Amino acid sequence: MLGDRSGANIHLPKGLFVTGTDTGVGKTVVAAMLALGLRARYWKPIQSGLDEETDTQFVKRVTGLSDAYFAEERFRLTAPLSPHASAALDGLDIRVRDFALPAALPEGKIVVEGAGGLLVPLNSTQLLIDLIDHLGLPVILVTRTSLGTINHTLLSIEQLRQRSIPIVGVIMNGLENKINHEAIEHYGKVSVLGVVDRVDPIDSDALQAMFDKIFS
Repeated sequence: MLGDRSGANIHLPKGLFVTGTDTGVGKTVVAAMLALGLRARYWKPIQSGLDEETDTQFVKRVTGLSDAYFAEERFRLTAPLSPHASAALDGLDIRVRDFALPAALPEGKIVVEGAGGLLVPLNSTQLLIDLIDHLGLPVILVTRTSLGTINHTLLSIEQLRQRSIPIVGVIMNGLENKINHEAIEHYGKVSVLGVVDRVDPIDSDALQAMFDKIFS
C-alpha cells in the first residue's frame, strides 16, 4: 500500500496548497491524508461538478473529521469542467481577488486543494497558479508514478519556480517506480516525500497509516 519513507521527519508548514500535474492524479486523497494527519482545516476553493460526491464531502467521509475542520467552497460550479468553462455555464466570473484564506483552526493549520493542474484557467486571463500565488502557501505537488510523469512533473516544478512559489516536495501516486522517482528528484532538484499506492478501502485508518509512513 505504501512506498518509501523519503519524507520522514520533514517539518511540514502549517499551511499547504495541494496541487497536481493533472486532474485525477490523486490530489484529494493526499489532501485528505494531510488534513487528517495534521488535524488541519480542509478547503477546496473551487468545486467543479455537483452531481456526484464533491471533494469536500469525500474528505469529510474518509477522514471522519468534524464539520469544524471544513471550510465552505468559494465557488460551487455545476458542470465537471475546467473552472473557467463551468463558471461561464453558471453565469459566474471567477477572479483571484475573490479568494481569501478562511480562518484556520486554533493551531493555525490549513490544507487547500486546487482544481486540476497549475495552468487550468480560472477566467480569460488568470490560471490556477495565480490563485496559489495569491494565497501565498507553499505547495505539495501530487504526480503519478507511471510513464509520462517525469515530463509533467518537471514542467509543473518549472512553473512553480518561475513564480518563486515554495515547493515542500512531491508525493507520487501509484505503484513504486524507482526510475521515475529518482529522475524527478535528480532533474527537478526536489524531494519526493513519499509514494502512495492504491488504498482500498480509503478510510481514516488507512489515511493515518499513510501519513505516519511518509512523515513519521
